Amino acid sequence: MLPNVDRHLVAAYLRPQLLRLVVLAATLFAGIGLQLANPQLIRVFVDQALAGASYDTLLPIGAAFLVVAMLTQVSTIAETYVAEDVGWRTTNALRVDLTDHVLTLDDSFHAEHGPGELIERIDGDVGAIAEFFARFVVHVIGSGLFLAGVLALLWIADWRVGALLTLFAVAVLIFMTRGGGFVGRRARDARQADAELSAFVEERLAGLVDIKANGADSYTMRGMHERLRSRFRHGRRSALAAGIFSNTVNVLFVAGAGASIAVSVVLHDRGALTVGAVLMVFRYTTMLRTPLERLSRHMNSFQQATGGLVRIAELFARRPRVVDGRGTRLPNGPLSVEFDRVSFRYDATSSQDGTEEPTGDTVLDEVSWRLEPGQVLGLLGRTGSGKTTISRLLFRLHDVTAGAIRLGGVDLRDAKLDDVRRRVALVTQDVQLFDGTLRDNVTLFDPTVDDDRLREVFASLNLASWLEELPDGLDTVLGSTGRGLSAGEAQLVALARVFLTDPGLVVLDEASSRLDPHTEELLEHAIDRLLENRTGIVIAHRLATVQRVDQILVLESGRVVEQGDREQLAADLHSRFAHLLRAGLGEVLA
Repeated sequence: MLPNVDRHLVAAYLRPQLLRLVVLAATLFAGIGLQLANPQLIRVFVDQALAGASYDTLLPIGAAFLVVAMLTQVSTIAETYVAEDVGWRTTNALRVDLTDHVLTLDDSFHAEHGPGELIERIDGDVGAIAEFFARFVVHVIGSGLFLAGVLALLWIADWRVGALLTLFAVAVLIFMTRGGGFVGRRARDARQADAELSAFVEERLAGLVDIKANGADSYTMRGMHERLRSRFRHGRRSALAAGIFSNTVNVLFVAGAGASIAVSVVLHDRGALTVGAVLMVFRYTTMLRTPLERLSRHMNSFQQATGGLVRIAELFARRPRVVDGRGTRLPNGPLSVEFDRVSFRYDATSSQDGTEEPTGDTVLDEVSWRLEPGQVLGLLGRTGSGKTTISRLLFRLHDVTAGAIRLGGVDLRDAKLDDVRRRVALVTQDVQLFDGTLRDNVTLFDPTVDDDRLREVFASLNLASWLEELPDGLDTVLGSTGRGLSAGEAQLVALARVFLTDPGLVVLDEASSRLDPHTEELLEHAIDRLLENRTGIVIAHRLATVQRVDQILVLESGRVVEQGDREQLAADLHSRFAHLLRAGLGEVLA
């Protein structure tokens, strides 16, 4: 049986489909009744014909047989349609909820699970249990009733035939319920191998340029072969186990069917069964194959679906470490920023009492500083000093291990996540563009934002001329299927996104790569406009950017080594900032 969490999971998604399940059950049970009736008509027809019944007597029986056969097919078609409808509705709802749940999980989860693995979880595992949602419960009950009906009618025909086939059916059912566990274990291993292969392919395709540039083709293909070998090995074991399971049921069926036919012939010779009754028994015996094979198939799919259900339940059970606070609202306008003895470790894990137990190296170590509302901070430091970590903590992609971060005097952990992400904007160097128009990429597919508002945004950022240069303006298609943008132009789109949301704090990871003069000029004007009347934190790489900030904060190995007013630090020849200016800021920090 499924663990309790899985039963609850199944019930939660089948409950909204209750009406359709009732229709499915009705069509299924109607089909069962019709199938059970046909052998009775065969018996009556044959016995009446052998007894010399007239044409007028036999014609209605034959017509009834044809009508029942046609109605059986109609009920089968209706049952198939409703079952597919239920299956698609439930699994699509499950996919939506899984996707929504994954989006709530924090960066630590996504660092452990790549997009390829998550796609396999959301689509592959859910697809594997579609048959389970669509037919399992109703078909298992229906097949059980069908089997019980056939055996009851066989007992009525002759208790010896009924007893023989009942023993046979019990033996098959015992095997199916007791002997199928090994199928589920191998199916789970096969699903995990599929997920690992998908994750590997997705990661390598994302890094294709680096792989080609560094000659890592052979390494990549070796890793591909290893994962394909694992997938083949686990897939073969899963298929072999499923084949052994179903073929064993077939062998048992052939043995039982042969014995029942032999007994029926003997009983006919003794006068216990008529010819029509023998044909009826033969027909019911062949009909036993349907419920038993269906039960076998569903028990097999049940074992395979168990792997998907367990993995889905595990994913739902994964709770985000970053959770909504009690709802303290962040103030309007520019936000002050305060780091109060903040320490952080990326691999902190949740203990049994719900607290964070850090287990790795410290990324930030008791960092304290304050930025007044409306001021702009230049965040400087070498790679690995903790600059990116600070930006992620401000956006609450992670929570601090110790200490507190306050925006506008409010501890971030007391605020709602939606409020934080509405009031804090993060612009990274690697801007994600989606397949869609420029309008879609700026509004993130929000149809309520009209074109006049978007043109106003571009005009406010001094980007109206750039917008006019695009072939179709706001309707210009971007992404893999449309016009490609340079890294600088992609940041222009990101700045427009941010300006549209009107945040109180802007965190900008400035592009350090060389830009063409025109794009650089556009970026400079847009950044200046964006930071007006807002608090800003800029991870700076260029001297031009440093000149616009009010405060300087220099990090080294997760600690603050210098902070203060930019002009005062620049005038102090002994300050680290002055040294960075003399040495060439970008070259030193690269």
